[in-house]
Amino acid sequence: MKYIYGSAANLWKLYIAIIFSIFAILFYPFLYILLLNKKWKKISFKFFIVWSWCMRIACFYRVKKVIYSKIHEGPYIIVSNHVSYLDIFLMYSILPKSPFVFLGKSEILSYPIIRTYFKNLNIPVYRNDKSKAGQAYSESLKSVNNGWSLVIFPEGTIPDNDAPKMLPFKNGAFKLAKVLNIPILPLTFENNHKLFSDPTNIWGPARPGLSIVHIHDIIPADVIQKKEVTEISEMCFEIISKPLKEKHPELY
Repeated sequence: MKYIYGSAANLWKLYIAIIFSIFAILFYPFLYILLLNKKWKKISFKFFIVWSWCMRIACFYRVKKVIYSKIHEGPYIIVSNHVSYLDIFLMYSILPKSPFVFLGKSEILSYPIIRTYFKNLNIPVYRNDKSKAGQAYSESLKSVNNGWSLVIFPEGTIPDNDAPKMLPFKNGAFKLAKVLNIPILPLTFENNHKLFSDPTNIWGPARPGLSIVHIHDIIPADVIQKKEVTEISEMCFEIISKPLKEKHPELY
């Protein structure tokens, strides 16, 4: 039975890859032109919202948003657990009224088409090059000053085992929140690991279905300023992990 489910999951991953490639190629000419001019950057964000909806419709993914309070206007730092590539695909249609950029590992720049999308709209983080560490901060500051929120996955990667159990948080997102003096918006992706696991995991699950995301209360900037970075990190970890602990107590 394991091999039957695994084979079906791999076929679904292949289907997702084909759909992703089709939309990436279709949108590429329009986004390439828009991303040439920084003044058109927020128009390009709307294209990504459309792209996200196209992916959801073509791949039969519905989204249930569990909203804890009214979502205020940004900019803020959006922090989330990271259990699947779906987290990225869906984010644009989950928060369409809050223009944001991703802070992500620079290794993404090695992929030709994705490089154009990521480098010109988002902010690469060169984790192994300290000389470029200030570049990400400088770009983040510019983005926030221009009204953009920042998306950071504090785990730094997708956990290899025991999903959706979270990895310890890195402190970069919370240091940035204090320095930039902006609020934090925590999100929890409850079950994306069941809908689309890491493609390199041959027997990992993948299927269409309902994605559940929890949009928590915003942590105000004044609260962040009163706490140490480690305290903010621990607070966000508890907030984000709470729905997962309730759903999967055996992992915690």
